[in-house]
Amino acid sequence: MFEELSLKLESALKKVTGQGKLTESNISDSLREIRRILLDADVNYKVAKDFIENVKIKALGKEVIASISPGQLITKIIYDELTQLLGGDNQQLQINPSGITTILIVGLQGSGKTTFCGKLAKKLTEQKRKVLLVAADVYRPAAIEQLKLLGSQIGVEVFSLEEKDARKVATEALAYAKVNNYNTIIFDTAGRLHVDEQMMLEVSDIKRIINPNENLFVVDSMTGQDAVNSAKAFNETVNFDGIVLTKLDGDSRGGAALSIRSVVGKPIKFISNGEKLENLEIFYPDRLASRILGKGDVISLVEKAQASFDDFETEKLEEKLRKNKFDFDDFLKQIKVIKKMGSLTSLLGMIPGLSAQMKNAPVDDKALVKVEAIINSMTKEERSTPKLLNGNRRKRIARGSGTSIQDVNRLVKQFSEMQRMMSSLSKKGMPSSMRNFKFN
Repeated sequence: MFEELSLKLESALKKVTGQGKLTESNISDSLREIRRILLDADVNYKVAKDFIENVKIKALGKEVIASISPGQLITKIIYDELTQLLGGDNQQLQINPSGITTILIVGLQGSGKTTFCGKLAKKLTEQKRKVLLVAADVYRPAAIEQLKLLGSQIGVEVFSLEEKDARKVATEALAYAKVNNYNTIIFDTAGRLHVDEQMMLEVSDIKRIINPNENLFVVDSMTGQDAVNSAKAFNETVNFDGIVLTKLDGDSRGGAALSIRSVVGKPIKFISNGEKLENLEIFYPDRLASRILGKGDVISLVEKAQASFDDFETEKLEEKLRKNKFDFDDFLKQIKVIKKMGSLTSLLGMIPGLSAQMKNAPVDDKALVKVEAIINSMTKEERSTPKLLNGNRRKRIARGSGTSIQDVNRLVKQFSEMQRMMSSLSKKGMPSSMRNFKFN
């Protein structure tokens, strides 16, 4: 996410490195380059112009103290301005403390609305909310079935009617939720290929019927300034409360994310960076600003880990590490947990400085699938006692997993190295780490 933008900004900021003071002369080239980078990333022209002007005003004449370089100082100024551009403070989802929380989801067709409904339902059920999904998109043939499939995957009921009347669906869904003690309702509404009067009238009527606590506009970040323009048109008619940026894992240059808050005047509340139901993040402007500047996002990484790792299993793992009994079964459990946290590329992007290092070494999530296949082809005894893995056994495992003998040998060697590293760390009383293990 934003890897190319991050690398270009890092290169531009190097122009002021080593200077004793930030002056108009030594920052003008950098700011001119940054402005070009922002425009190339499809950032709104006025937004880019104002951003550069604000940075210039704050940077000019600032003295550089002994412990901070000019590059560090202007990076801090740009970080602060990016944070403000993206919204400043995090804006939480509004929850009704005493009754049913109603959430209306709107957007253009193909923006990922229905998938987002499933992701949001999953996140809210994990927060102990009793969620009802409502199929109020009565036009797209597969919309209701898609929502039901998503609901079945996360154990959430989906309300729908045979009739093609979205207003009636909304009205009866409210009554159904009250009778069945649901405290959260998510309404998936119809999208269109463009903003049209009929759709706006229907969405406005549904909004009046359900009086939502949250009205979220879902937008495809890959469409760049078109995303910003459609958000502005929707907001003028529907007056939504917040924005959801989807497909940030795709070929997104970042222009929509950097422009939309400033142009539309509404906060970004969620970002989605993958197809899996786990790939949904609460939006924090300061954390995204840090990622864009290549400084990582350790807080989000820790939160993902805390949400994915079971406390009891973690204690069992630590006990095994202390006794030097970590085996392939334990490793397989850790791989499954890592997969729950999201794609390897997105996780590595949260580690400070690693995005730049990984530029020419893309991480393939399928590598984890290969590792799983190899371990699953081992016998119970081989998993618990890796020393049993002689040449014949490794050939059998390669055939059974559809991999090569070189793949098996590489995994066994790396696992052995990781065992030694973990044993060393556990003796020093340090937490276990998998940072030196390479999936390739």
